[in-house]
Amino acid sequence: MAYEPREDSFLLQEQVKKLAKGSVLDVGTGSGIQAETAAKKKSVSKVLAVDIDKEAIDFCRATIKHRKIKFIVGDLFSNIKNKEKFDTIIFNPPYLPEDPALKDLALAGGRRGYEVLERFLREAGKFLKPDGIILLVFSSLTNKNKVDSLIEENLLGFRELATEHIFFEDLYAYLIVKKPLLKELEKKGVRAVRYFARGKRGVVYVGEFRGKKVAIKTKKKESFATGRMKNEARMLKLLNKYKIGPKFLFAGKNYVAYEFVRGEYLARLLPAARKKEVALVLKSALQQCFKLDQLGISKDEMHHPFKHIIVGEPKVSQPDSKQKRAGLVEKKVKRATFKVTFIDFERAHKMKKPHNVTQFCQYVLSVRRLLARKGINISKQRLISLARLYQTKPAQATLGKILGVIK
Repeated sequence: MAYEPREDSFLLQEQVKKLAKGSVLDVGTGSGIQAETAAKKKSVSKVLAVDIDKEAIDFCRATIKHRKIKFIVGDLFSNIKNKEKFDTIIFNPPYLPEDPALKDLALAGGRRGYEVLERFLREAGKFLKPDGIILLVFSSLTNKNKVDSLIEENLLGFRELATEHIFFEDLYAYLIVKKPLLKELEKKGVRAVRYFARGKRGVVYVGEFRGKKVAIKTKKKESFATGRMKNEARMLKLLNKYKIGPKFLFAGKNYVAYEFVRGEYLARLLPAARKKEVALVLKSALQQCFKLDQLGISKDEMHHPFKHIIVGEPKVSQPDSKQKRAGLVEKKVKRATFKVTFIDFERAHKMKKPHNVTQFCQYVLSVRRLLARKGINISKQRLISLARLYQTKPAQATLGKILGVIK
């Protein structure tokens, strides 16, 4: 049965009357009130109305006859062509927290009330034209702060258009647009941009660029640090020549884009990896630290690189069909070397005597008990002694002795 229009529908309808334009997508059309309102406007060329509930769509088709409107069944954007873009997207989502006793697709937005809206915001930008708008209504029961953060996380900006208080809740009507950064990334050819992670100073998004997954790091709005992204771009350009860091792609005023690094953080990998793998990873990290020292670049975080080193899964060589037929397949397949990638260079800087190797030795000592359980028994005094020697003589020979301790 179609969702009967209520206060939220009428609040949103007023904004549709004022702002709907061009090609319109009405997501979760319900009774079709927003689709019909938009279609009546001269500034609207066509309306595509979608709802997950087939009964709601059947009802709309039977009761609403307008040449501009097409009704289809679909879950959010699932039945919309990927390349189709709209000037206006309208959404009156189900926004109440789930009630086990009352299962109503038109009302329940997930366990916390905002899960359906979260899915919508992740995909909406992909179907919105550069200067398009999203008209959204939701309730204070959905958690307004959470909704605001979800909009921001998806590189969208918003403005509150209207509010209405009814009984025990407040209703909010929002105008949502693409942020300049999202527009710029799309102009460069980055597609399907979405939130990935948040750090102390930056926010990381991922997207698709020329057939590859990419990461886009941008400064956090609340961060007072200046020039960090510009510095990271400069460092990556230099360090990529020495096969250090993720592959740099391009940068802008407050962001840097590079190839996405697949793998696991070092701290998470160590407990699960085998002895030989752990030794190879630690040695690879130390060799990259040595190269940074040689280049006179301090990374500053190598004594606690918990989220600054990503270890990629090795590729295992597979026998071809001829080998299989000839019976030449070995029982044990040789494992490839793990790829160790340093990330986060926004604070990296030049200095006369960097301490990347000695800092990483500190980290190795901090996980000495874990390494011992793997069968890697490191002499604390020996490593401290070699680290001190390295401070006075940062040479390849000294590094070789440090690497010899990890076995």
